[in-house]
Amino acid sequence: MELLKVEHVSKIYGAKETQVKALDDVSFTVEKGEFVAIVGPSGSGKSTLLHILGGVDRPTSGQVILDGNAMYQMDEDGLAIFRRRQIGLIYQFYNLIPVLNVKENITLPLLLDQRKVNEDYFQKLVQQLGLQDRLNYLPNQLSGGQQQRVSICRAIMASPAVVLADEPTGNLDRKNSEEIVGLLKQLHREQKQTLIMITHDESIALQADRILQIEDGKIVKDEVIRR
Repeated sequence: MELLKVEHVSKIYGAKETQVKALDDVSFTVEKGEFVAIVGPSGSGKSTLLHILGGVDRPTSGQVILDGNAMYQMDEDGLAIFRRRQIGLIYQFYNLIPVLNVKENITLPLLLDQRKVNEDYFQKLVQQLGLQDRLNYLPNQLSGGQQQRVSICRAIMASPAVVLADEPTGNLDRKNSEEIVGLLKQLHREQKQTLIMITHDESIALQADRILQIEDGKIVKDEVIRR
């Protein structure tokens, strides 16, 4: 079942002599429950693409349709609400709110949306991510690996249609990287969570169902991983 459709998306920064085409007529689809890795050299357009998929940056042209909703036909308020409900974002540098504790960071998207926290689901997630003893800690009292676990928990707490991860292991050592990827794969498998991840790590990309390779703003390879 098709969940995400990207149609002829281009993104241009600047004008005239300073114009830079970060994305150039990108089109692809993602099935519900699929794990897709996006790879490519620095400056290839990976992060720009992820930001457009996440409703953070509007394309210059083209459309993104998520779960039947044309995201860029929405106004800014509508898009913000849609993003909060349907898209989970995981960043390399965690993006936690420093003055909120672990539980408050995890549940913030729901509270902003005036939605009730499902305590059973919350407890299941924090147990699964090993955070049950850290709920009252502030981010600066946690290790990098623990902060990324909080970020993952926040991203999936609202049961979004898709989770987007931008180099989620880029700021971690090998041990923590392997643990974080293992957790994301487990959540993907158990909850049938659609996951799209940018990574520079080939060993991580090869664990996905599919790899999209992007160069100079274009998708140059779309490979299904056979196991």
